[in-house]
Amino acid sequence: MSFDRPILLLTLLVVPLAIAAYLLIERRRMRYAVTFTNLDVLASVVGKRSTRRFVPPALFLLALSLLCFALARPQRSTLIPSDKATVILVVDVSGSMHATDVKPSRLGAAQAAVRTFLDRVPKRVRVGLIAFSSEPEVAAPPTTDRDLVRASVNELDFLQAYGGTALGDALAAAAELGKKVIREGKGPQTIAYTVAKPDPLVSILFLSDGKQTRGTLQPLEGAQRAKAAGIPVYTVALGTPQGVLTTPFGTFGGGTARRIPVPPDPATLTAVAKLTGGKFFNARSADALQSAYKELGSKLGRVKGRKEVTNEAVAIAALALLAAGILSALWGPRLP
Repeated sequence: MSFDRPILLLTLLVVPLAIAAYLLIERRRMRYAVTFTNLDVLASVVGKRSTRRFVPPALFLLALSLLCFALARPQRSTLIPSDKATVILVVDVSGSMHATDVKPSRLGAAQAAVRTFLDRVPKRVRVGLIAFSSEPEVAAPPTTDRDLVRASVNELDFLQAYGGTALGDALAAAAELGKKVIREGKGPQTIAYTVAKPDPLVSILFLSDGKQTRGTLQPLEGAQRAKAAGIPVYTVALGTPQGVLTTPFGTFGGGTARRIPVPPDPATLTAVAKLTGGKFFNARSADALQSAYKELGSKLGRVKGRKEVTNEAVAIAALALLAAGILSALWGPRLP
């Protein structure tokens, strides 16, 4: 918590003065109370009101403190949307993504999770999409046009559906696209908050369900390129260790279908995230994948900054004053 005008916190000194004034009034009231002739009735009334009579004054003092607090223009640390942020989604579309250990299939669950991410990420953040199997392909350039990215997500089913998995090349392609975005760089940010410190302009959200089987670069070599550009990679390992892909090959002429084990590779994706300063998620179900993408959609594309909470303090003070007035009217003494 910080303050735009900390000197005005001195107004909080009126609170102990108000407490002193209240105690003085109470003392004077007790002095006059001894003139009441029926001491039994007086004791009964004082006993009933001994605790709750302090509630309205306490609420008033709380409201007074909050109003003094609001004068100093308090600010809290938070994540705020950035006009310059870009998130590059990288999705594995190799043959193993058709495994059904994650319902309805790994690829279907990935498409649904990406749509959730697009709904969560701030609208002014640019989002790009790279699909990869044996080689990476830019399916949608970084853009704020969510409809364009969603259309590209819907077409992932038709991209290199039976290729291998080139993790390193895909990471390198995402890093290259990220560096291009950084070089282009737009003007200064136009956000209505105070940015505490610069955060990465570009983040990579990388989803894969298997080990590297194709490509020129090894996964950590591709990750090193992202690290050199200052781009964090958030990785998601999709699938279960028992996942298998059933192929139609060999079913003709009385043959039998082949069952190929397709376990994910969380160790490699964890290393990629750790090397680049990102975070790793292990998604063994569609719900876990949705949860990961919801969290990242609420985080990526935002920078650390401070948001003023003056209005919130004033609103709470108003509620406290209203409650103090209502309770005073309800619990105050009445004429017989």
